[in-house]
Amino acid sequence: DGYFSHRPKEKMRTDSNNENSVPKDFENIDNSNFAPRTQRQKHQSELVKKPLSKQKEHLRKKLEEEKMKENLLLGKNSNEVVQFSDHPRKNSSSISNNNFKEIHMSPKQHHLKKNGNSSPELRYDQPPKCEVTGKEAISAMSRAKSKQCRQEIADVYCQHKHGKLMPEKVTRFCTLEGKANNNVQWDEDSVEYMPANPVRIAFVLVVHGRASRQLQRMFKAIYHKDHFYYIHVDKRSNYLHRQVLQFANQYPNVRVTSWRMATIWGGASLLSTYLQTMKDLMEMNDWPWDFFINLSAADYPIRTNDQLVAFLSRYRDMNFLKSHGRDNARFIRKQGLDRLFLECDTHMWRLGDRRIPEGIAVDGGSDWFLLNRKFVEYVTFSNDDLVTKMKRFYSYTLLPAESFFHTVLENSPYCDSMVDNNLRITNWNRKLGCKCQYKHIVDWCGCSPNDFKPADFHRFQQTARPTFFARKFEAVVNQEIIGQLDYYLYGNYPSGTPGLRSYWENVYDEPDGVHTLSDVALTMYHAFSRLGLRRAETSFHAAGDNSCRYYPMGHPVSVHLYFLADRFQGFLIRHHATNLAVSKLETLETWVMPKKVFKIASPPSDFGRLQFSEIGTEWDAKERIFRNFGGLLGPTDEPVGMQKWGKGPNVTVTVIWVDPVNVIAATYDILIESSAEFTHYKPPLNLPLRPGVWTIKILHHWVQVAETKFLVTPLTFSNWQPIKQEEAMKHHSGPPKNAYMEQSFQGLNPVLNIPISAARVEQAKRNAGLVGAQLEAWVDSLVGSIWSAVDICSAGPTACPVMQVCAQTAWSSLSPDPKSELGPVKPDGRLR
Repeated sequence: DGYFSHRPKEKMRTDSNNENSVPKDFENIDNSNFAPRTQRQKHQSELVKKPLSKQKEHLRKKLEEEKMKENLLLGKNSNEVVQFSDHPRKNSSSISNNNFKEIHMSPKQHHLKKNGNSSPELRYDQPPKCEVTGKEAISAMSRAKSKQCRQEIADVYCQHKHGKLMPEKVTRFCTLEGKANNNVQWDEDSVEYMPANPVRIAFVLVVHGRASRQLQRMFKAIYHKDHFYYIHVDKRSNYLHRQVLQFANQYPNVRVTSWRMATIWGGASLLSTYLQTMKDLMEMNDWPWDFFINLSAADYPIRTNDQLVAFLSRYRDMNFLKSHGRDNARFIRKQGLDRLFLECDTHMWRLGDRRIPEGIAVDGGSDWFLLNRKFVEYVTFSNDDLVTKMKRFYSYTLLPAESFFHTVLENSPYCDSMVDNNLRITNWNRKLGCKCQYKHIVDWCGCSPNDFKPADFHRFQQTARPTFFARKFEAVVNQEIIGQLDYYLYGNYPSGTPGLRSYWENVYDEPDGVHTLSDVALTMYHAFSRLGLRRAETSFHAAGDNSCRYYPMGHPVSVHLYFLADRFQGFLIRHHATNLAVSKLETLETWVMPKKVFKIASPPSDFGRLQFSEIGTEWDAKERIFRNFGGLLGPTDEPVGMQKWGKGPNVTVTVIWVDPVNVIAATYDILIESSAEFTHYKPPLNLPLRPGVWTIKILHHWVQVAETKFLVTPLTFSNWQPIKQEEAMKHHSGPPKNAYMEQSFQGLNPVLNIPISAARVEQAKRNAGLVGAQLEAWVDSLVGSIWSAVDICSAGPTACPVMQVCAQTAWSSLSPDPKSELGPVKPDGRLR
């Protein structure tokens, strides 16, 4: 949380409309990306060095030369590595919370990244058409995974080098000096009566992920029979695509794109998606729409449909885009518009510098907009100099949708129709949202808005400028705010309506194919199913009666995350099992919930700042949650330790990681500043982690304040097949020589009274070789110590007379969820 502590706090405006996705202080950010993409830490034994190909070696040398030149200029030592300072007294590393979050790698990993031996050999179908000398292009080629992508990088680089790629001069068709200054106001009266000729809107929903119920709830809130809904689902989101096709078929004014793209953050593919949807809409002669609005599944309306229609009918000739509102030269640099980018291998590669074309004014801001039909037609079909050259220029641009439409509009014959307001509120909190979290997919530093929470509700009622939509909302983070908005716009649901505070999100669906699951997830989901069957047997089984006894069959059918009142309640696993009384296959759903593992020391110490601690992976520094809900971890995962703090004096605490046989794997100190709310750190542990229940102890002045536990599950599957003994031994024996780090913390065992028992070490060795039913039994005992099966229900016919039907429970993924269910259109044309 000390990330930008040196910067003055941003003033909390009730309605910040600074709308683009790069950090404000981009000058202070290192946007270089010359190291190969982060690799998973590997055992020394597995790092067999392969000889570099000639091309590869040539590239590596050139990159080193370029870096040496750069470092001489910058006065940097190219070999700097973050070292852990040894604590003089306690032999543990010390990290202040202002910088420890940035140290994600041990020195060993750092070198591992530098030698780049694991990247593929460079091969081309044709050799590059020029000598590739730019360090950014060389870096991109050394990091690209596919031969085709490397070929594209070389081709584009050479075209650019020969001056054949970018337009030098572009014609401006706008007769205005500078920007149009159209000021639009609320007209509260206009909401009271509908205009004689109300506009009809084409809502373009560009969606991805698995939050189908949140999408349906948003769709329900914006739907009206007089408008049109065109939905593009990301190519990788097959589950969501199936759900969307299902509900789209119910309504004649909803269509789903027949084509799908895999869009990435900041990628050129997003602009291609918008341009293609515009072309499709222009060619739909049966859809007479007047405005194009783009939305994602993370948007929600903050005014009613009627209010939006009344407003747009009044300003039907206008185009609504939000501009950055800053010094233009700085915007160009910050946005990387003066750099050449190429998208391939689902990555945006930076290939070098370029010039902004002469003759036009470049602008940009938010990539959420409302455009009228006339302008959309112009952008889609015009072959004039401006549109043709801008389409080319923006094909090689980072975040192109944040600038293309602004630039074309402001230089086009329609420039006088621009309104500097995209009618949205975006929840920017740059202190949290600008953590360069997209560096794995783009060679630049990016920001992302935060999710709204109930405390933000007043911001939707501001009247300083017209606004109709807000973003972002995420039901897995906070659903309460979506409910508040929904009730504010359309009134409360009748009392007794089920499921209003529940939220379900699918994480696995049978048609996805079991190959989409990790071995860890597959292992755990099977264990959860068996936990449910044992619950059925112990709760429902009567002596001599087999009607509630089951034998598990096959892989899970579906898995959902389940939340109630914005708290994670565990997993819902739908699975098949054979009923032993009638030998028939039944489909059941099991609810498993994590047990409470965080404990404050008893008697509690006088140290009161620690509120909570948790271990997991996929830490989201923006929303401050682990995205791996339930913390399912296996031997090759790299866990992160998180602590949540109350306000108080600056203190230093010691964190100790203890493995299942009491080997102390890591210990480090954290300085907690008085204002810190969260700290997180990933100790650079050697893998594999020993399976079993781990303990994390938090000490203040060497007195235990609290502890928490987490499970590293043994794997019952390897590459989706039952694991064989050789694989099991490799994954389940702990790290080589029992050493999680180069440094041993053995001397601390007696000090902390954590004895290593020879019997437990022997048992762990025996467990490492288990396979089949014995391995499953070991997994089940571990899973049962951290998770409990709360309930089980039947998703279809059952021979167990006391088993409840899933649809009649309050928790099942098959139970009623009226807030997200889409029914017939009501007489007023709406669904909600």
